[in-house]
Amino acid sequence: MKRGIAVLMCVCALIGAVYFAVSIWGIRHETLNLFDAARQRPVAVDLAVRRDYEMKADDGYWKVPVAIISNGNTVKNTEYSLLADVFAARGYLVASIQQDLPSDPPLMTKIGLPYVGRRAVYEKGEANILFVIRQLKNLQPNADYAHLTLVGHSNGGDTAMYFARQHPELVTKVVTLDNLRVPFVLSNKMKILSFRSADPNFRTDPGVLPTPRQAKQDGIDIIRTKFQHTWMSDRGPDTAKERIQATLDQFLGDGSCSELAPAPVDANKLMASIAAAPRP
Repeated sequence: MKRGIAVLMCVCALIGAVYFAVSIWGIRHETLNLFDAARQRPVAVDLAVRRDYEMKADDGYWKVPVAIISNGNTVKNTEYSLLADVFAARGYLVASIQQDLPSDPPLMTKIGLPYVGRRAVYEKGEANILFVIRQLKNLQPNADYAHLTLVGHSNGGDTAMYFARQHPELVTKVVTLDNLRVPFVLSNKMKILSFRSADPNFRTDPGVLPTPRQAKQDGIDIIRTKFQHTWMSDRGPDTAKERIQATLDQFLGDGSCSELAPAPVDANKLMASIAAAPRP
């Protein structure tokens, strides 16, 4: 009996290792250094996509869903692998856009103005996203650009929510991590997941979050955490990243995320479950 259990455990470990290899090592990464001539602006993009599903799309079996990630202020677009890996493992084409440049003016807060005076910042982010989508249609024609998932951390989360407000016909899901300025889209046609920090240095503006009644009515998942604001990127501790990944995976699997999902035993098991999950 003990020998049989030991063999079964070895087989399970081998299967988990195979799934982990497929979901992580099977993800193709590419850096695009694009240039928007109309705005004279460079736009760097980090792409991630599973090779096997990219091949299926190229062969005409399906269209790869698309997730656009916008970075937080002073955080690089390459510092969101905790999000990109979950999306890519589930079959998404992930484009992480570097929204800000060193030459951009610093973020300013002007109380009393819409979005505390940052509308121009979000309009710039909107233009970046539209530009990247146009470029990707040439590079990755077998992707679904009519049902986007917008993702963002902090200022990038506000950019994602602003884009969703401006282009609701293109967006089916929004995932934000502690966005503070742009009010949530209230629509039962758009799935929204938002992680909120417990960081006293980053307070959400009044009117940004939906009321509990609005959230329930429109199926918006508000996940309140004990995390610091900057933990919602690759800079966070493993415990925080794993819990965010598990909750995000549950959300993408059409599950309810009324509370933060428990942390997986290890990253291998999380990615094994992602690789085995049905594709969107």
